[in-house]
Amino acid sequence: MPTPARVAAFVAMVEAGQYVEAIEAFYAEDASMQENLGRTVTGRAALVENEKAALRRNDIVARKGSTVLVDGDHVAIRWVFEMTDDTRTTRVLDEIAWQRWEGDRIVEERFYYDPGQMR
Repeated sequence: MPTPARVAAFVAMVEAGQYVEAIEAFYAEDASMQENLGRTVTGRAALVENEKAALRRNDIVARKGSTVLVDGDHVAIRWVFEMTDDTRTTRVLDEIAWQRWEGDRIVEERFYYDPGQMR
């Protein structure tokens, strides 16, 4: 079960734009991520590569003030990101991350959002 300080450190790193570093520091070696009902990506190395690819496609800025709920090994975070692509089109992604932690590491994460936001 993560401590409140550990979750706060994770949120602070993401809100500071240190997305790859957050994966490296907070996700288990065999962690998985899933976008809505999309494919599941498994393994920290694959998660890092997936994040790097997203950062090549977009400038991503996390808004400050994320809402966080912690219940034992489960954490829910409301993230709001501004994503600007190479055509300088900015989209706002408002999503909920549902995480399962083991100790101080995220082992499973699923994002829930309206895909219409990405049009």
